Order: sequence, then C-alpha cells, then structure tokens
Amino acid sequence: MSNVQCPKCGYQRRPSDDHVLAGICPACGIAYQKWLQRQKRQPAEEVGTVFTREPRLSALQRVKSTITEIPATVDAFSFWGRGALFALFFCWGWWFIFAGIDWTAIGGSFLHNANLPFHEFGHVLFSPFGRFMSILGGSLFQVTMPLGLMLAFILKQRDNFAASLMLWWSGQNFIDVSPYIADAPYRAIPLIGGLDESAHDWGNLLTITGDLDSAMTIACFSFGLGALFIVLSYVWGGYILYLYRRAAATDGRR
Repeated sequence: MSNVQCPKCGYQRRPSDDHVLAGICPACGIAYQKWLQRQKRQPAEEVGTVFTREPRLSALQRVKSTITEIPATVDAFSFWGRGALFALFFCWGWWFIFAGIDWTAIGGSFLHNANLPFHEFGHVLFSPFGRFMSILGGSLFQVTMPLGLMLAFILKQRDNFAASLMLWWSGQNFIDVSPYIADAPYRAIPLIGGLDESAHDWGNLLTITGDLDSAMTIACFSFGLGALFIVLSYVWGGYILYLYRRAAATDGRR
C-alpha cells in the first residue's frame, strides 16, 4: 500500500506513513474504498480490488496522523535546516529550565522583550470582560497565543515541525510568567514604563482571589507546565525530524 494514491486529495502513500492504517489517507483521513463508493454510488464489491476495506480511524488515530504528517517530498536542505533549529531550541530550552524561577535570568533574556508586546496586547484584548480578566489577560494571551499559532501550523500550513516550536514558545512563556507570579507578595520586579507597584498584575490578581500566600506554589506550577511543554516539544519535533530523515532516505533509494 506504500504507493497508493488518494482518490480525493491525490496524496501518495509512502513508507513513512506506516503508522496510518492501510486504506486510510494519511493526509485527509478518508477511507479510500468508502470514498470511492460514495462517489460512484455503487456497492463496495463493485469498486474494484485495488483498495481493501479498512476500519475507520479513531479520534486518537486521526490526531496522531495529523500531528505526525510530513511533506510528500523531503530534501536534504529541509532536513538539515530543521535539524539546526531543533539543536538551537533544544539548548535554549534547557537553559531556561535549569535557570529556574529566576527573574534576572528570565527577565534579561531576548525572549522576554519579545514576549512583552503580546503581554500588553492581552490586557487590551481582555479589557471588555472586566477588571479581573483585563489584568489576567496579559499573561493569559502571552501563553496562549503561541498555542493558536501551533494549531494554525498543524491545520493550515501542515507544518508539524514549526508547530512543535510554537509549543516550545508557549512553554517558554509559562516560564517567563513564573517570576512575575512569585513576586506577587513583594511587588519588587520593575514594571514596564516605570509603573508603580499598584500596577503589578499578579500582586493584584492574587490579592483579589485571596491567594497571595500561594504565589510561589502557583509560580512553580506555571514553571513546571512550561518545562513540560518544552520537553514535549522536543519529543514531537525530534520525532518529526526522524520521519523527515526516514523519508529522505527512502526518496534517495528510489
């Protein structure tokens, strides 16, 4: 079944698609025989013998197929370029993780300044939903915006390697927020634009909810979730690179 072409989208199965059931298109998810049956309006037995009846993909199988999809053609430049990016983000991510909840390390990084505009926009975006959501919106948008980009890369661009980097970025943002949360009882971190301590997001949020004494626990949760996202991005991106490498080797033997 490795050379079968999908009758709907034209995707040609490759050896690297062996994680998807035979008879199911790895690209669009249709069952070949059933799709042909609907198109030709005739019994399955008359469709022909090229395709065999296969069970419908479960939701989990569809998700796995979607997040492990790679391009039909993989060249050496694509593989090695992504490999270099993976190595960069791999080292960078561990640096953030090993630095811990340290405002000096995290606040002094290039990414902190890159994340700030999204944080500030989040306050504006959520301002119609009341004071609490307006305050929370900065951190909330900061950590969820990369996840939105991740979904766009998966569903629209069909670039799972780029999607794995967006998961990494979301994890880094969770780590970026953690010192801000931990500082809530002290309000010592300098705020953007020289604002005074009364504008401290997490100081205000945890005061409103009565959880100021739990600031470090919440900060550790945010940091731990960020570290988990980063590690998951390594597993995902590394597996995509493995599929790239295997596909490139297969193409080279043709």
